[in-house]
Amino acid sequence: MNIKRLSDRKKKSSIVSLNKYNGIELQSEVTTLKTTIIELREIITVKEDVEKQMGEAKAEAQRHEEARDRLQKELETASDYILALEEKVYKANKTSLELLKQLKDAEIEIETLKNYIIELKQRIAVYIPIKDDAIDRKLAEFINNYPDRNRLKIMFMRESEGVYQFGSKRVAVRVDKDKINSK
Repeated sequence: MNIKRLSDRKKKSSIVSLNKYNGIELQSEVTTLKTTIIELREIITVKEDVEKQMGEAKAEAQRHEEARDRLQKELETASDYILALEEKVYKANKTSLELLKQLKDAEIEIETLKNYIIELKQRIAVYIPIKDDAIDRKLAEFINNYPDRNRLKIMFMRESEGVYQFGSKRVAVRVDKDKINSK
């Protein structure tokens, strides 16, 4: 039986050794697992921090996107306003050019009318005849159409039908066949 005991002892000794070995190994594995758990907790903490920062970054990006959209709308509104102003300026310039052209045309017309008035003043009747006197009408036609008016600077007055005062001279005038004759 000794052998059996020896064998049993060996077995027990092996089992105890094994248990000691397993215990140490288990403790080592537990320590490793605890370390791993600590590392994983740190990783989870880092991951949570990163997720928090990502959330904040996304929120900031959203705010920037909204601000960009607002600015884009303001830019479009400003562009529309500028285009409207440019169109108004273009129309105003066009109107100004038209008015300047009309002004120039009016100035030309004024100058033409001034010349026409001067011409009319030169042709204006120097002598206005009495309506019912044929001799007076014929004499007025002659005087008013005389080409060199500067030579007609003599005092001229009608006294009666056919009788006129030229300066200090009294003259009797008659019309024969559409011609003026004096006596």
